[in-house]
Amino acid sequence: MNVIQYGIVGAGWRSEFYLRIMKAMPERFEITGMVIRDPEKRLRFEQTWGVKTFETLDEMLSKTSPLFVVTSVSWPANPGFLKELSEREVPVLSETPPAPDLDGLIEVNKLTKKGARIQVAEQYHAQPHHAALLGLLSKCFIGRRSQAQVSVGHGYHGISLIRRFLGLGYEAPKITGLRFASPIIVAPGKGGPQEKETVKQSTQDFYFMDFGDRLGLLDFTDDQYFGWIRNTRLLIRGERGEIVNDRIHYLKNHRTPAELRLVRRTAGTGSNLEGNHLQGYLAGDMWVYENPCAPASLADDEIAIATCLMKMDEYVRTGEDFYSLAEASQDHYLYLLGQQAVREGRPIQAERQPWAA
Repeated sequence: MNVIQYGIVGAGWRSEFYLRIMKAMPERFEITGMVIRDPEKRLRFEQTWGVKTFETLDEMLSKTSPLFVVTSVSWPANPGFLKELSEREVPVLSETPPAPDLDGLIEVNKLTKKGARIQVAEQYHAQPHHAALLGLLSKCFIGRRSQAQVSVGHGYHGISLIRRFLGLGYEAPKITGLRFASPIIVAPGKGGPQEKETVKQSTQDFYFMDFGDRLGLLDFTDDQYFGWIRNTRLLIRGERGEIVNDRIHYLKNHRTPAELRLVRRTAGTGSNLEGNHLQGYLAGDMWVYENPCAPASLADDEIAIATCLMKMDEYVRTGEDFYSLAEASQDHYLYLLGQQAVREGRPIQAERQPWAA
């Protein structure tokens, strides 16, 4: 098993996920260097994580040899780095989204026509529970899928799941948007719980995506990410059954209903001495997901990002897409239309974009 060596541009909150993965799996991942412009932040990252840091991309590429580079920068800055790296013929794993608006998405997709090798680090479909559901759907228990209601991630993250759960490509839906606000106790944030109890208005967005023969509903509020009282929800319907969160109800035949439950298997609980890590998900006696990072102790989102890194390594070596620039552009484009539908209070018809070709 090879060590995956890669560089990172950027030192924001998301960059530290990659550093934790490297620390938990040093036999699998190595960060060859990071581009960090702020000298104080460079020093802090070097001392805290033991990584090499550089002021510029040119300096990092001249002194290290990464297999690929992760761009973990702001939305507006990302297209510039994608262009710069593609001109140097360096494969890129871009953070989400690859560009902030439609014009930007169209422009960055021109890079792939010139030979740029770009994939996008959309990790939600690789999170263990979602990956288990996709594994289950591949076995056709519920038949042809017609509806997905997703409340597990905002915007393009949720839309990427809807498209995968429904088996969609670049179809152009009609999108209706709705926004609803309600009071909630302020949830913990990246720094932990608040010092005192306060109430705020929680904004909830709904995007109804009508694909003609299939329906997607995205329903999310940011309070679900760190909060303790707003839970995730999933519903996937097909002609032979449906999945609701961890429960699968389906027909073996028209006279025989059946039920399965997704069971999460974790080592290190009770008297188990295998170490603290996720083993995978079972449905009955079938493994529908096995953790590729075991026995490393990682959060589910970190497992998903590590999976993206493994897939990126495979992509560089074989050219096999796992989440292409075109896919990422489609998901973000539909998210932009959902926002527009909410703002304008009217349905918006999506149009087929150049990357769909």
